[in-house]
Amino acid sequence: MNKRREDELMKMRKVLCGGMAALTIGTGTVTAAAAADGAGAGTPAPAGSTGSAPARLNGDGLQSALDGVHRAGIPGVFAEVREAGRTWRGASGVADLDTDRPVRPDMRHRVGSITKTFVAVAVMREVEAGRVRLDAPIGDYLPDLVPGERGRQVTVRMLLNHTSGIAEYIPYAFPSIQGGPSGVSARSLDENRFRRFRPAELIALGLAAPPAAEPGTPTGVYSNTNYLLLGQLLERVSGAPVEDYITEHVIEPAGLRHTGFPTGPRVQGPHSKMYEALWGVLDPPRDYSVYDMSWVMAGAGLVSTMEDLNLFYGKLLAGRIVAPSSLAEMRRTVPVVALDGSTIQYGLGLHKLEVPGCGTFWGNEGTVWGAGTVTMTREDGGRQFSFAINLMRWSRPSAIDGALSTLRQRAMDCPVSEHS
Repeated sequence: MNKRREDELMKMRKVLCGGMAALTIGTGTVTAAAAADGAGAGTPAPAGSTGSAPARLNGDGLQSALDGVHRAGIPGVFAEVREAGRTWRGASGVADLDTDRPVRPDMRHRVGSITKTFVAVAVMREVEAGRVRLDAPIGDYLPDLVPGERGRQVTVRMLLNHTSGIAEYIPYAFPSIQGGPSGVSARSLDENRFRRFRPAELIALGLAAPPAAEPGTPTGVYSNTNYLLLGQLLERVSGAPVEDYITEHVIEPAGLRHTGFPTGPRVQGPHSKMYEALWGVLDPPRDYSVYDMSWVMAGAGLVSTMEDLNLFYGKLLAGRIVAPSSLAEMRRTVPVVALDGSTIQYGLGLHKLEVPGCGTFWGNEGTVWGAGTVTMTREDGGRQFSFAINLMRWSRPSAIDGALSTLRQRAMDCPVSEHS
């Protein structure tokens, strides 16, 4: 790949990732990308409620951290933290800047690439049933979509852990956000708001682009094209739309009551508006909560709640959703270059995070236009947290980054850095 193309792709990664650099959990000052089944089920507690939670949940500290994120500039933030069978929920700020409608901890939210864990679970279910082989070439299943040598070289596993080398399609579906003579603009965001994309046309964009790396590269390169292909794989072997398959075989068996794929451009049920700043290009930020998610459905289209996310990852990591052998495969990580250029430890749809003094966490994070979400579960299942924000890609440097760092550290029960 030539130097000019590398520079263009790096610029695109930074634009696409945006505020996720502040959402992704790291160590120290935190850098950029439930064992208790059913805890907290039922009517959500009021914002800031600690109920009978043990002191270790530190509801006052968690609420203070949420308030700090709101004061720093995020319109609304909400979270759920679990430990030892107890649950704390809280929220701070507003769901709608025009009406000052308050944000609530039980709101549904577009959770972005957290969707990838659900897709990976669905694929592993097909592996367990013998209909898919992890190390089989994707061309065995989708010869029309990935023909020729690439179809023979790229395996299902490579798609799951982003070592396929297949490029990201989003820069080509949203060309205005990569700049040009007039600079970055929101034109593509607005033009695509109600556009209905077909997965095959988006996959074709990624396959036609210069490869990000050779198939099987030791260090993967994150690409949503991989998961759109996995969605098509699930449709091909099951005969059902990927959204229906995941709903029937993953979401419903896990007991998730507020999680699903949107059937239109609107989020059903109580939710926040979702404000996109596009690094200050949109000032004031623009609401993109009404959006046709066909542009990234199998990669990042899911809607959920913080309660459902904690429930799902708690069951998954306790070995109650896939077989132990499947979970072991999902937890085999490789280094992957994220959209912001940082390197993360990525398994099959799962992130691994090792935090000195706090332990090892597994989960995922996601962002779409205007919405960001993080969910993490400690390896022993004893501590979980999920939180969401309704503003993305703010101008930096910003107090928002430090406030999110404090929230993450308190949510993980880590010592709060004096520089947070």
